[in-house]
Amino acid sequence: MACILSGAEVYLNGSFKRIDVSVEGGIIGDISPAISPTCGDVVFDLKNFVILPGLADVHVHLREPGFFYKESVRTGTLAAARGGFSSICSMPNTDPVPDCTDNLKKQSELTDNDAAVHVYPYGAVTKGERGECLSEMAELAPFVVAFSDDGRGVQNDGVMEAAMVRAKSLGKIIAAHCEDEALSNGGCVHDGRYGRSRGLKGIPSESEWRHISRDLKLAEKTGCAYHVCHVSAKESVDLIRAAKKKGIDVSCEVTPHHLIFCEDDLKDDGRYKMNPPLRGAVDREALIEGLSDGTIDMIATDHAPHSAEEKSKGLENSAFGVVGLETAFPVLYTKLVMTGIIGLERLVLLMSVRPSERFGVAGPIEKGMRADLAAFDLKEKYRVDPAVFLSKGRSTPFEDMCVYGDCVLTMVSGKTAWASGRLDACRTGGRI
Repeated sequence: MACILSGAEVYLNGSFKRIDVSVEGGIIGDISPAISPTCGDVVFDLKNFVILPGLADVHVHLREPGFFYKESVRTGTLAAARGGFSSICSMPNTDPVPDCTDNLKKQSELTDNDAAVHVYPYGAVTKGERGECLSEMAELAPFVVAFSDDGRGVQNDGVMEAAMVRAKSLGKIIAAHCEDEALSNGGCVHDGRYGRSRGLKGIPSESEWRHISRDLKLAEKTGCAYHVCHVSAKESVDLIRAAKKKGIDVSCEVTPHHLIFCEDDLKDDGRYKMNPPLRGAVDREALIEGLSDGTIDMIATDHAPHSAEEKSKGLENSAFGVVGLETAFPVLYTKLVMTGIIGLERLVLLMSVRPSERFGVAGPIEKGMRADLAAFDLKEKYRVDPAVFLSKGRSTPFEDMCVYGDCVLTMVSGKTAWASGRLDACRTGGRI
């Protein structure tokens, strides 16, 4: 029995085409203008929707094992599915830290049992993410998507160089949280107008770009594939642009919140506290330019859930981190595509194609490929309401924002990972 998704505008090879897609046995069976169902097939009339290859997020904190009260594999991956993501990469700041295969196994058992989408774990760069000595990178390499100490920058130059040499030999990416802790010095917001006017300790842009500059030199020296997490500063974009022109193997990501907000939008509320912080308007403009000229390769949410208590203490004392899996696509579609800043095709490139190509986590909508896809109603308008999130995290700067783009279906290996109640009205027979 096949499932036929009929009449949608489908993203194929960089553009949209109105066409039918059939799914059977977990793979895409056929793509053609009119697929005739046979007895027992399930047909969905999706002429009012678009179908995208499943979105891929290379920067997600699932918090489990160790911090179940913040998020679980189950709730985090359900949130991903609801947001149209079929593949995510899980960061290693868990307890235990996946710095050896025994510790990684604890995480893998949870994802094998509970994950609603494909989960590709990171291995830690250093033992315990302490930045002192390398993790068991060689034994981890076959089981991890890349290596990162995300949440902390590797402070020691020699340790980072050694990590890059090892990663190069293993054919793995180093994905870096770039932060010079001596410069950030316990700050809570960007070192800019807002923080200074309120006497808040600031985190300068240099704390980010200084480490990026160091790492780019090491990447050039070692030949390591290098990825910069959550770029936020103009200088960072400039450095990465220059490095790409030199032929250094570097990619980078930007978050939705850094693209949409800057320090001018700050409120003394924990839902505006993240690391790196929201920076100046000039930085936001540089990020948009980086999207447009290809310097910035992809968008990742840095989904970082915390408990309500941890996020209830204002900018100075709340934990760093906001959630983003359930808001990323609609927010970016509304604020970037509908305003003409980028096209829908480019948004798909940034949220699915490029992360998949760089990290090898997903694939296009093609016959014979794994059926990972998402259907969106781009005309559906609603307000972001954290109370209905599937994630345990509720802290988002997008709360109450009016957006367009409702995910009505997410398929993962041909199985329904998320379906809104509205999908039932589109079914002409059978069930999935």
